[in-house]
Amino acid sequence: MTVFTHHSIESAPEAAKPLMEQAVKEYGMLPGLYQVMSSSPELLESYFKLHELFERTALSVTERNIVWLTINVEHACHYCVPAHTAIAKMQGVDDEIVAALREERPLADARLEALRQFTLILVRERGNAPKAAVDTFLAAGFEPRAILDILVGLAQKVLSNYTNHLAETPVDAPFQAFAWERISVAAE
Repeated sequence: MTVFTHHSIESAPEAAKPLMEQAVKEYGMLPGLYQVMSSSPELLESYFKLHELFERTALSVTERNIVWLTINVEHACHYCVPAHTAIAKMQGVDDEIVAALREERPLADARLEALRQFTLILVRERGNAPKAAVDTFLAAGFEPRAILDILVGLAQKVLSNYTNHLAETPVDAPFQAFAWERISVAAE
């Protein structure tokens, strides 16, 4: 779909320019996702704000990356899976966890697997988690707040995953080494 402009900082709407400049300062590049999102400065700002808020949640770095990658894989986002693979590696997430998430395999750590499973339930059931699923998640050692924190990450990923589906955003060069394609949907 080629209806979306991939803006440079110069061609973007004025309200998007400061966020795009911030991205270049932080990442040394302007990700293709932001180039597309900048056509709607409100979308771009929402994505940035949700990212900032999700990083402030009670979830650990590894837990946040599990939420992101689980959602990206479930949504089959050709752009966000490689991008968040690179992010997870930069943030020190164990390579086996990243591989398992990309391959839709259970995580070896029972607590982290409970997080993966509960995130999948929230995505698949559109927030209608059965009581048994909530009880299982909490029994794995999570506080009720974690349920709400996951929703922040889910909201962020809906914005990016759906944008990438609609715009068919090309994977940026730094993430191409982590290119991903869903092979099969694992039985849950």
